[in-house]
Amino acid sequence: MNWRIKPLDAILASAEKKSLARTLGPFQLTMLGVGAVIGTGIFVLTAEAAQKAGPGMMLAFIIAGAVCAVTALCYAELAAMVPVSGSAYTYSYAVLGELIAWIVGWALILEYAVAASAVAVGWSNYFVPLIQHSFDIHIPIYLAKGYFAGGLINLPAVGIALLVTTLLVLGTRESAAVNATLVCIKVAALVLFIALALPVIKMENFHPFAPLGSLAVGGAAASIFFAYVGFDAVSTAAEETINPQRNMPIGLIGSLAICTVFYLLVAAGAIGSIGAQPVLDAAGQGIEPGTAALFEACKDPVKAALLVCSEEPLAHVLRELGWDKLSRLIGLAAFLALPSVILMMIFGQTRVFFSMARDKLLPEVLTKIHPRFNTPHVVTLITGAGVTLAAAFFPVGKLADLSNGGTLAAFFAVALGVMILRFTNPERKRPFRTPVVWLVGPLALIGCAVLFALLPTASKLVFFGWAAFGLLVYALYGYRRSAFATPQAKPPTLSPKLG
Repeated sequence: MNWRIKPLDAILASAEKKSLARTLGPFQLTMLGVGAVIGTGIFVLTAEAAQKAGPGMMLAFIIAGAVCAVTALCYAELAAMVPVSGSAYTYSYAVLGELIAWIVGWALILEYAVAASAVAVGWSNYFVPLIQHSFDIHIPIYLAKGYFAGGLINLPAVGIALLVTTLLVLGTRESAAVNATLVCIKVAALVLFIALALPVIKMENFHPFAPLGSLAVGGAAASIFFAYVGFDAVSTAAEETINPQRNMPIGLIGSLAICTVFYLLVAAGAIGSIGAQPVLDAAGQGIEPGTAALFEACKDPVKAALLVCSEEPLAHVLRELGWDKLSRLIGLAAFLALPSVILMMIFGQTRVFFSMARDKLLPEVLTKIHPRFNTPHVVTLITGAGVTLAAAFFPVGKLADLSNGGTLAAFFAVALGVMILRFTNPERKRPFRTPVVWLVGPLALIGCAVLFALLPTASKLVFFGWAAFGLLVYALYGYRRSAFATPQAKPPTLSPKLG
């Protein structure tokens, strides 16, 4: 097994040789985090979580948020110590070695790229009914749904993925400015939803709280975990952050705290106002979300009014409460704001690829910086093409579950890395220290492992298959071309200003 370790000093020196411009402050980082997190998970997957757990999805949000909270504390320590692009990939290289770093970097493709595709499909789910209700424009199902979702190709999802990719090529500062505007729009939409839904809560709608049992709540937590995916993308911007030792922890923990409060309030409003009981089959068992069986069951006019049958659940709740025009505002906000999530996911993916290519584990052409826009345009265009292809053909729920497998693997590596570094490099300056690390670290490891075990079997199989394919790519390409491939290869020395 290959345990090449890239020393932290070498990582910092490599970043200095071919670096990205530092343009992001604490507010922009927090907005990038909120922009990445609040999106498809709450705007779209609320219905799927309700179908899995009923009102118990409130607990599912808490479980998933708790796992992310302890992981965020681990991320903050590593991001402040190693303020360069690459996120969990870079940290794993410094602590666990090149092979594990490759596996983590490969897993991050499932997190960022697949998540971006899922959000593009979620955006399409709001866009299609929005223009139908507002302008009486009907997009036929074969052009509004992917091949594996009952249609042919999801053209709206394709369009938004291409648009966001173009924006990212134009520049990081410009992307962050647009993102901050979009974040304000979707936060305003959620505030509106909370203000309208919370006053009409009926406590009887919370009973039975877990109609399909506690295990189903755990399964919903594993899926709704996608609602929190993205806060770690803030760490991929470390190399483009002003004063990263101070600002990275602010961006990571601040964005997660803001999003958790919103999620619980929105979930309570959706459940309490119209109910969130799952649709059952003839045997009294819950029907799997995203399946043809649930689609057929939801054709029934009575069931069609249920939260679990909607592809745009928040807008659906307001329509059921009689706020038809305001429901269109929610749809409009999702239409305007979800692209910020796609933006952050593609942003995170390109920075991981950039770091892997800088280590020569991927072709070095991916590190090319555009002479005018100062962005890694080659890797951005390649990533955008992959995201567009997946969004064109797959349904949102399946993409989200696939994304979670890669995310949990990366989170596990980060938590493990923090604890290992406390032993192997205890003297290194830590501008931010994970509090009670010997409690927080193991909790993060256990939480990630449990949520991974609760993922659908198909998602776990895809993850292991993807990892196996990644190992083949590493064996045929990365292993021989790595910057540390030969005994003569020495890490670059650390410059005084980085020391």
